[in-house]
Amino acid sequence: MGPHPAVAAIRLAVRRVLHDVLNQESAGVPAGPEARRRSGSVPARRPLVLVACSGGADSMALASALAFEAPKLDVRAGAITIDHGLQSGSGQRAAEVAARLRAFHLDPVETIAVTVGRQGGPEAAARDARYAALDEAAERLGATAVLLGHTRDDQAETVLLGLARGSGTRSLSGMAAVSGAHGRYRRPFLHLDRQTARKACLVQSLPVWDDPHNTDPAYTRSRLRQEGLPALEKSLGKGVIEALARTAQLSRDDADALDAWAADAERTVRADAADGGEGSAALDTAKLYALPPAVRRRVLRRAAIAVGSPPGSLFAKHIEEVDRLITGWRGQGVINLPGRVEVHRRCGSLVIRRRDEAAAEH
Repeated sequence: MGPHPAVAAIRLAVRRVLHDVLNQESAGVPAGPEARRRSGSVPARRPLVLVACSGGADSMALASALAFEAPKLDVRAGAITIDHGLQSGSGQRAAEVAARLRAFHLDPVETIAVTVGRQGGPEAAARDARYAALDEAAERLGATAVLLGHTRDDQAETVLLGLARGSGTRSLSGMAAVSGAHGRYRRPFLHLDRQTARKACLVQSLPVWDDPHNTDPAYTRSRLRQEGLPALEKSLGKGVIEALARTAQLSRDDADALDAWAADAERTVRADAADGGEGSAALDTAKLYALPPAVRRRVLRRAAIAVGSPPGSLFAKHIEEVDRLITGWRGQGVINLPGRVEVHRRCGSLVIRRRDEAAAEH
């Protein structure tokens, strides 16, 4: 008799990701001594895959599946649990989670305490601190990949939050199955619902911790989870979450294609370097005008970020203002963007540069 269907589903999802990681490792094998080690003349160092585990049902199910599948593929498996320090007793709770992870025979297992700032709101600040810690641990431990327990339900929530912000196709594309530097972060459960992960924990008698923040109405995602999605399901039917997750994938495909188009277009609209300067960009307004709006705005965003405007602070409303210098030119003055970046139109060119550089010219 095989494992429970929920357990089988999570193990299969993890097995597929581990195969992808191993294939990526094989494809990137360098020549010389390292290649010889891989070929078997010298023992090769097994790749290390980490799981980020909060102790909740999703990440505990992920950790258990990784512990089961990794030895069969000769992959080392470890775990990281992050203590955000936002609740009383969080340190002790993180230590308990780490003990459960060691019971899976994961090694190494680390607990990392982080300081959560305030920039971008509590949810964004906690996320930034968490990923910074995971990046540091992965670099220090030499991990090939870090597995994250986001499910199809999380993906649906992310799509709705992006829709509410009006941030465009890229925001609607939700979370990528593979992201981060060199494809570090992997999300095996994006096609599985939250109940599958919870059921897998239940049938394996795995203790889980339910973060009270997940039901705290002070947090936007919590309100969406507790009130918004249930209301949508009541009005539109039970297929809403699956449909939103499918929308995310379709939007991601579209956004990837448009981003690739914009990268090519950016090279063709570059104006003479004399129009700008070192650390600035000069773009031909006539060539920009000829581009489809979705591509043109991506070109403008890429150029502004390259000059120094922070991506997290550069919103659609900023790009729309810059776009009007091309499509609705009436002699407007300088447009200021986040990061001390300014944009103005001059002699058929759109010049984008940092204000300190502009001041130095006067």
